[in-house]
Amino acid sequence: MRQAERVNDMQESYNDIRIENETRGDFGEVEALTRRAFWNVHVPGCEEHYLAHILREHEDFIPELDFVAKTADGNIVGNVMYTKAKLIDEAGKEMTALTFGPFSVHPDYQRRGIGKRLLEHSFQKAEAMGYRVIVIFGDPGNYVARGFQSCQKFRVSAPDGKYPAAMLVKELREGALSGKRWIYQESPAYVYDSADAAEFDKGFAFLKKEWQPGQEVFYILSHAVMREE
Repeated sequence: MRQAERVNDMQESYNDIRIENETRGDFGEVEALTRRAFWNVHVPGCEEHYLAHILREHEDFIPELDFVAKTADGNIVGNVMYTKAKLIDEAGKEMTALTFGPFSVHPDYQRRGIGKRLLEHSFQKAEAMGYRVIVIFGDPGNYVARGFQSCQKFRVSAPDGKYPAAMLVKELREGALSGKRWIYQESPAYVYDSADAAEFDKGFAFLKKEWQPGQEVFYILSHAVMREE
């Protein structure tokens, strides 16, 4: 395929994508999509599809910020889920923050701008709902273009006082974090038993667990800590 034809094909698929709230009828397809998107990416196999399965029942889950990207024929090719989190300042005062994940785009549809559309749509909706800050753990190379910056710049630390290199912050309202130090507290919705995830995975078609070099990159990044200034 010539370059111009490839660009036109990608643009057509981008324009045909529609963003909607996930419905109960989407649950199985979203979980299968999440499994396909994460399989062998961070570790051999994955557990993110189980996380998607259990998040919806947690009190911190936000259905209004649970979005799917669908093709013109109704196939789900992307999904993003949000939960509430906490930011605690030096005086012990809490601010409700957001985090998202799993965030998935089908491998056949990646690098077409679909993930960008999902995130930008969700950012607009979150801000309209009154939320001021999003905190995530992710590869900075994937998220700085979406307005995320190092947690250290906003003086947002993990509970142990450290600044993980993969912890990124986006202010939906400029200045929401200014003038204070904060501790980030993730929702307990993300705590689960890996044995339960393994049992859940048995309900899906077999996929081979394999090691890939990118898993070592993920390990290094996820364990890296910023030096305190």
